[in-house]
Amino acid sequence: MSQERLDDRLHLPSLSIKGFRGIKELSIERLGRVTLLAGKNSVGKTTVLDAVQVYAVRRSSVLPELLESREEVSAATDEEGESMEAPDFAALFHGRDASGPCISIGPKSDTDQLRIEWATLSDEQASRLEKFRHGSITNGHIQTLKIVFQDAEQVLPLFTSTPRSATEKRAYQYVRRLLDEDELPSPIGCHSLGPGLLSNDEIAQFWDAIALTDDEDRAVQALRLILGNEVDRVAVIGDDGPRYRRRGRRVVVKLQGQARPVPLKSLGDGALRLFSVALAQANSRDGFLLIDEAENGIHHSVQRDFWRMVLLAAHENNVQVLATTHSYDCVSGFAQAALEYKDIEGVLVRIERKDEEMWAVEYSESDLKTAAEQRIEVR
Repeated sequence: MSQERLDDRLHLPSLSIKGFRGIKELSIERLGRVTLLAGKNSVGKTTVLDAVQVYAVRRSSVLPELLESREEVSAATDEEGESMEAPDFAALFHGRDASGPCISIGPKSDTDQLRIEWATLSDEQASRLEKFRHGSITNGHIQTLKIVFQDAEQVLPLFTSTPRSATEKRAYQYVRRLLDEDELPSPIGCHSLGPGLLSNDEIAQFWDAIALTDDEDRAVQALRLILGNEVDRVAVIGDDGPRYRRRGRRVVVKLQGQARPVPLKSLGDGALRLFSVALAQANSRDGFLLIDEAENGIHHSVQRDFWRMVLLAAHENNVQVLATTHSYDCVSGFAQAALEYKDIEGVLVRIERKDEEMWAVEYSESDLKTAAEQRIEVR
């Protein structure tokens, strides 16, 4: 390993979610080093990943980013009366009811729950803000949420529009300092891979962080799961200068028997997906990696090897992985790999929903064996 592990304990040995987005209440008794959440489309699997991300980040910045990524915005007007779109913070709460119960996310232990609720400013906080009201960004454009975790809490401003300019961001940070009461525990590192593919810039940033380490070799090995020993070397080329400005930085692969390297993206979505997962795991050391629709781009014949890679890298880098799928090929490949690596805890959970009620069904070892031997319908 290129770095010392911080702690082998799971950040979330279990999971309880209440009042968050489409989840009224959900309890998962046991999470593993790698947990695969299976279930039908629209059952709420992605929302579980969103909740884990909020729990890990523990900062207000993740909330508007999450809402905007889901296009959950509402109409608003700026101080000049111009129409605009703003994050719809009520959409964070179940039933879009901000007056309802607070959001709670975390392990089933009540002491480690992260809570989010609407907050009323104290007289002292209101007085502090009043002195700053000459700043246009605060003039009628702040909502406040209280985030409570362990013995600390913060009242955090959430602007009706996300700060974008340097001036707005500086004002935002200043207002946060005015309102902060306690310092919340440090966030947990967390990377997310959506159903789509990473951009060249994202891949290049991941690569820079592991260049010339053992993790670089693991990323190259990931490509060999699909391309075999044809893969010789991998490099990131390009910069922001005039020569590469149109394409920027990008990954190229040297294949045996080929005189010139070829772009990674020319080798297919499966190669890019495997390489991206390997890079993301290496960059998620001692934290979380969240993979939505893990089967995307990966042929069923590679699923077992894919999950072997994920389980081993999670163990070696002390990463807790949560992934989703609605593919029985993915479930079967995961089950085969989890049974093979009995010392690395792989947990398979099926998410079920009927109307507002949601529940989790954990696969036993016997169930895993059945899933490994035959296709189990999870759609």
